[in-house]
Amino acid sequence: MTRTWTPGTADDALSTIAATSRLVVALDFDGTASPLVLDPMSARALPEVSVQVERLAALPDTFVAYVSGRSMHDLKIITEHDEDSVVALAGSHGAQYWFPGAGDEDAPGAATEEGAREALWAAAQPIVDRYDGVGLEPKTFGMGIHTRRATPEAEAAAFAEIDALVAERFPQWRRRSGHRVLEFSSRAEGKDTAMAVLRDHFGATGILFAGDDVTDEDAMRVLGPDDLGVRVGPGETAAGVRVDTPQDIAALLEALATERAAGRE
Repeated sequence: MTRTWTPGTADDALSTIAATSRLVVALDFDGTASPLVLDPMSARALPEVSVQVERLAALPDTFVAYVSGRSMHDLKIITEHDEDSVVALAGSHGAQYWFPGAGDEDAPGAATEEGAREALWAAAQPIVDRYDGVGLEPKTFGMGIHTRRATPEAEAAAFAEIDALVAERFPQWRRRSGHRVLEFSSRAEGKDTAMAVLRDHFGATGILFAGDDVTDEDAMRVLGPDDLGVRVGPGETAAGVRVDTPQDIAALLEALATERAAGRE
């Protein structure tokens, strides 16, 4: 059962994860670390989230990662990443990684057929162009169709045409839907893959993962009894805890950092 966490209140599950030996804090970006914005590339983490990310990453045996469906190229831009960062990145729903001290890594997997994504972009663009407020985001392993500026009617029509196109051309590609976005990828990895990779890379004894969308539930469902899932906003979820907004995520991270720091004094 999912319970709502209110800033300023004690929570046994938060205290338990704060005390784990080696902690990974994994955060979805859009809608979790950052509010949802009309222009996807203008998204930036809330300053109060960034402050707590830095606090957590500075603690012993504590590791922070942003986990996103964005391509690694775009994820580095919106997270304002530099090569000296202590924050790990998992992009393309767990198919791409950047680790402090190691750099870029791709998860093992089949390569996209040469020219396939470019062919899909070319076929999808005329569909996108017919609908006001609909945009195409090229991705490393596929594409995303964004409709944050479109009417519900335009979104439904555009998504139906794109679905038909991909079903005809690339029926084996993975389909994902989220908040005003429809995505297709030639890779099968999901955020469940990212949880396994992060756990293994950092030797985590516990993971706190926070996310706001349907694709984040892939990660929520593979969390174990020593982990904690946090859902941001409404919707069905496998998370143990729910908060309302990204601002609440900042408050939750502050509480986590404070408890974890106190336990290591």
